[in-house]
Amino acid sequence: METETLAAAAEIDFSMLALFARATFVVKVVMIMLILASFWSWAIIIQKSITFRRARKEGDAFDTAFWSGEPLDELFETLGPEPSGASERIFAAGMLEWRRSHRQDGGLIPGAAPRIDRSMDVAIAKEAEGLSSGLSFLATVGSTAPFVGLFGTVWGIMNAFEQIALQQNTNLAVVAPGIAEALLATGLGLLAAIPAVVFYNKLSTDSDRIIGGYDAFADEFSTILSRQLDA
Repeated sequence: METETLAAAAEIDFSMLALFARATFVVKVVMIMLILASFWSWAIIIQKSITFRRARKEGDAFDTAFWSGEPLDELFETLGPEPSGASERIFAAGMLEWRRSHRQDGGLIPGAAPRIDRSMDVAIAKEAEGLSSGLSFLATVGSTAPFVGLFGTVWGIMNAFEQIALQQNTNLAVVAPGIAEALLATGLGLLAAIPAVVFYNKLSTDSDRIIGGYDAFADEFSTILSRQLDA
């Protein structure tokens, strides 16, 4: 009898496609959701990695130009009021407010320094929003995907026990397929959650570091303008 049971179990297809095909509708929906979440997470991870690498490269290039000794007015004229780089846009925001703060007679409108700081703060906030967009999705997938997969597992096991009760049979050929289908949902949940959590932590740290660089530059630029205001 045991030999017949093992032979019957050996004939069952336990590939992922076969397990998905035999799963109930609810478990299939759970698996599809987790697969889509995993693909979307990887799309965000790749896109953010490219964006952060580009931001660091642009920031290094602008720092070199900013500290090269070239007059700030000439650098601003070279970049224009709407440059492409994030650091350049923060610099342009400060320079635009600096120029707007001058009267026609060459004097400065009172309160120029706070306005310049606020202009750069607004520009930094916009850049920070762009850098952090999509990271909340990674956090959501990382925290919920295991539980979604567990729900699919519980539902699949419940269905497996129902089949056992209907067939009045607890041999391996009856139990194994249902349990395997149920556990596949948990596996997919972990497959979606683990990379999402790891890269959310990494990308969040990279984003904070880049934004910190923007804040540091804004403070340095504000200090330079303050010296000119005092002069």
